[in-house]
Amino acid sequence: MDGAAAHVVTFGTVAAIEGARARVVLDMAEDGSGFAGPVPPQIGQVVRVDVGEARVFGVIIGLRTPAAEQAIIGPPNQIMDLDLMGEILETDANARFRRGVSEFPRLGDRVSAAGSDDLRRIFTRTDREGVRVGCVHQDPSLPANIFTDDLLGKHFAVLGTTGSGKSCALAAIVRGILSKHKHGHVLILDPHNEYGAAFGELADVISPQNLELPYWLLNFDEMKELIIGESSRTPEIDASILNYVIVEAKKKLAGGQEFAITVDTPVPYRLSDVTRIIDDLMGKYERPLELAPYMRIKDRFNALQADRRYAFMFPGLMVRDEMTRLLSRIFRVPVEGKPVTIFDTSGVPTEILNVVVSMLCRLTFDFALWSDRAVPILLVCEEAHRYAPSNEKLGFEPTKRAIARIALEGRKYGVSLGLVTQRPSELAANILSQCNTIFAMRITNSKDREYLASAMPESGSGMLEELPALRAAEAIAIGEGVPVPLRIMFDPLPDDCRPRSNTARFSDAWDHDNVPADFLTDVVSRWRRQR
Repeated sequence: MDGAAAHVVTFGTVAAIEGARARVVLDMAEDGSGFAGPVPPQIGQVVRVDVGEARVFGVIIGLRTPAAEQAIIGPPNQIMDLDLMGEILETDANARFRRGVSEFPRLGDRVSAAGSDDLRRIFTRTDREGVRVGCVHQDPSLPANIFTDDLLGKHFAVLGTTGSGKSCALAAIVRGILSKHKHGHVLILDPHNEYGAAFGELADVISPQNLELPYWLLNFDEMKELIIGESSRTPEIDASILNYVIVEAKKKLAGGQEFAITVDTPVPYRLSDVTRIIDDLMGKYERPLELAPYMRIKDRFNALQADRRYAFMFPGLMVRDEMTRLLSRIFRVPVEGKPVTIFDTSGVPTEILNVVVSMLCRLTFDFALWSDRAVPILLVCEEAHRYAPSNEKLGFEPTKRAIARIALEGRKYGVSLGLVTQRPSELAANILSQCNTIFAMRITNSKDREYLASAMPESGSGMLEELPALRAAEAIAIGEGVPVPLRIMFDPLPDDCRPRSNTARFSDAWDHDNVPADFLTDVVSRWRRQR
């Protein structure tokens, strides 16, 4: 049989088969000193079992000396637990590895270490285009490849605790894909201003200083959050008035358009027309109680126009229909050498952040829908648990709805979703479950690991026991975007391509008292100007 060299090291005998799991009794030395072989097995190692016309492969997920079983098996014995992951059929002329097992190992079959040729066939695919993002933990000489279409077409998630290397992993994945596909369209929601440094000239960084998201692009749910909020005592009345005045203002500026205008139609309207319509409606009433909701809406519009923090949304008196230009910049159409758009939301006012994120997610889906999949887009949500929390009482419902719609329907219209979070248990289950490829980095929280195991897209959850022991920049990759469930060491990024996510160096800063004299003056000035 091809690959016979893999039998250099044998480990033991199959003692039990339980679904996709196998239990192996290791060969023991006659003197009872331990494993009889020259090289003991290791967690994560790939092993093989020859079964008829197939070589069945599994990964070691556990090693133990079960005291409770010694009375039955007889001392001394050691047990090895396997997750079965696939096979190579002798009848296949190309000797290709394929997931799944057609013939399970039998009791008494011998288990051996997989050889280098076996590992190459398992972890690399010559029949499919792959993009290198790192190396395989089992054999660093083998590249860890991802499949672009499966990764993006079926969504992915990068999960791990703070400091595990999530930002660098995401940068390595996106840069790896763009190295082969230079005319991509990637939109990154960056709440900490990390990724501008990671993509350099490949990215157009949009911050509150150069952000343009005019108010007339808001749909009605987003406008209600902005104008009415949750503090209104008469939300239904306020919403009815707001709906009416916005539709009338849109019709007034649009004139005789050939399409029907609704409150959600993305066409410009003048705020001066909104004020005038509200004044006209108020003229029909005399009692103060009847005027109150109109006054609240009018005052809120005026307050937003006067607040400099909202200048990107309420720019001034002039209203232009620049939707084409705005979409061109947001989604990089044409690409012109910058396939990545980074929305730095770190300076966006907290009370409007959810509205901005909701608008961007919704615009992404709507653009893909009406462009008929001509421009596939990757939307990356950093700190995803903020926008789509599992707690129904938290978060902004339109944002959760927009992200969920992409997760559930995006692949049909050419929208891919990339989620990044350190708390997977706080992310809405219906969204994470749609990510068919997961890069799980170091996670120490037991609740997060249990939640992640239940959301795994395929067999391989046994490997999650390794998560607390992963080093920085290592991940367990499971799903459609990788050849098999595997442990990846991501390629290190050059210093000028690393996200700006390092923790502040307290020890260095506290060694010296060298703050300039005008430091606080500058801080106060930026604080007040919100820049």
